[in-house]
Amino acid sequence: MMDAHKLDCESAESDCRFVVQSEDEGEAVELAKNHMKEIHGKDLSDDELRGEYLQVV
Repeated sequence: MMDAHKLDCESAESDCRFVVQSEDEGEAVELAKNHMKEIHGKDLSDDELRGEYLQVV
C-alpha cells in the first residue's frame, strides 16, 4: 500500500478545515503552498511545509 502525504491546514491555521492529501508528495506540497498563499497570505517554502505540516499517512 502506498503512503499518502497529507497537510491538514487546521494544524497551521486553527480556523481552516482545508485538507490536502496525495500519494505524490510534490503535488501535496504544491497544493498546500498555493492554498497557504492564496487563502492565508503566507508564503511558505517547500521545506517549511514538509518539516512543519506535512504528514505521511
